[in-house]
Amino acid sequence: GFFQSYAVEVDIKDASNATCLYANWMMRFLITYESNNGDYKTTTLNLSSSVTHNGSVCGNDTQAALVAVQFGEGHSWSINFTKNNETYQGDFITLTYNTNDTAVFPDAKRKGPVTVLVKDTLHPVQLNTVFVCHNSYFVEAENITQIFWNVTVQAFVQNGTVSKKESRCHADIPTSTPTVPPATANVTTASTTTLSPAPTTAPKPVENPDTGNYSLKSGNKTCFLATVGLQLNVSQDKPLLININPKTTIADGACGNTTATLKLNDGNSTLIGF
Repeated sequence: GFFQSYAVEVDIKDASNATCLYANWMMRFLITYESNNGDYKTTTLNLSSSVTHNGSVCGNDTQAALVAVQFGEGHSWSINFTKNNETYQGDFITLTYNTNDTAVFPDAKRKGPVTVLVKDTLHPVQLNTVFVCHNSYFVEAENITQIFWNVTVQAFVQNGTVSKKESRCHADIPTSTPTVPPATANVTTASTTTLSPAPTTAPKPVENPDTGNYSLKSGNKTCFLATVGLQLNVSQDKPLLININPKTTIADGACGNTTATLKLNDGNSTLIGF
């Protein structure tokens, strides 16, 4: 589908009129809500052409930096950044959407503002380094998926100048395609004799994957349990089977009131999500 979306640029100045926090990004939100007839519908909330950034603050060693924007009919979004020794990191993302906006929520049963708070999942960034992510990445919580792309942000800007040094998100880093070894050994002896096709042999069966125990917690309580053995079957010229190794796979995700998301990754990328 086609989504109308606008880029947001926030350039916060300190008391000396020097840039202390800079952010430029695009985002949209997929929100599931209950309609008047009891059905659940998913709508898309986009930024409008007019965005304000009231309440944004620079931050310092003892106070978090804050990017806060307001848009549309009573919607707002913010993220705070904390500094720790030589790094800074997004802390919490807060989205408030207003179901009184009938253009986005034409038949919402619940009326008024709804606020959702979610922990930012991106890695820490070195001070005096700008975080850049051109590809899309997602933050999910409860009944909302937040989608971000073309992101450039630096908190705690030094000397009023946005750094030229970049820290790229994982989605922007190209991954090398694994090399599939040939099915037969290479022939190293030259010959002019026409060779008959080698007899085909049955491929060695792939063993069943080990069973892993994966869980998520909400506070002190376990909210998601999965005991499962997983195998990925990649369709290509030569099918590739990959067993998910529970010893090197970690679980991440979130539990909400009506939805739960389990993501399994090997420390480098997400392998599979439920």
